[in-house]
Amino acid sequence: MTTTEKIPQLLVATGNPGKLKEFRELLAGHVGRVLSSADVSAPEIEEDRPTLEGNALKKAETLFRLTGIPALADDTGLEVEALDGRPGVYSARYAGPEADPKRNIAKLLEELQAAPNRHARFRTAIVYLDEAGPRTYEGVCRGTILEAPRGRGGFGYDPIFLPDEAGLTFAELPAEEKNSISHRGRAMKAFLEDIARW
Repeated sequence: MTTTEKIPQLLVATGNPGKLKEFRELLAGHVGRVLSSADVSAPEIEEDRPTLEGNALKKAETLFRLTGIPALADDTGLEVEALDGRPGVYSARYAGPEADPKRNIAKLLEELQAAPNRHARFRTAIVYLDEAGPRTYEGVCRGTILEAPRGRGGFGYDPIFLPDEAGLTFAELPAEEKNSISHRGRAMKAFLEDIARW
């Protein structure tokens, strides 16, 4: 049985177009139809758990309960050494409840102005949930926070994150190269390797 036959439909818990595009690229050829939260008119799910894994599980549980379709949810945090791991689980709303990527980046760069250590890592927790219960996967990408944004691709903190494995930011890298080394790409690789063994 192919993986597309094992998972003919998969509901991805995101309303973020950039993230959905990445998921569809990573899942292409591995699962059947990839649906988004918007495709099933799912309500916005508040990320109020204290961990990335907790938020991912909450989103997957909510969608699976709502639709009965196997659900895949993630939560990602940017963990900066000089800030004791912040913004971490609060990355998406670091500059406040109405934050957007530009404000989040501006706040982070301001806090790091005098910091000699700019090492950081992106960490993603992914939860897949079907009738058999949840499975959790993790991916990490280490890098450096730049002093100013570079590149127009990607989303979130991508323009200021320079991964150790590349000389370009996540916002400058072609999608295929980014997906091969990114935190989300690595978590998805672990998920896809797992479903291949089912």
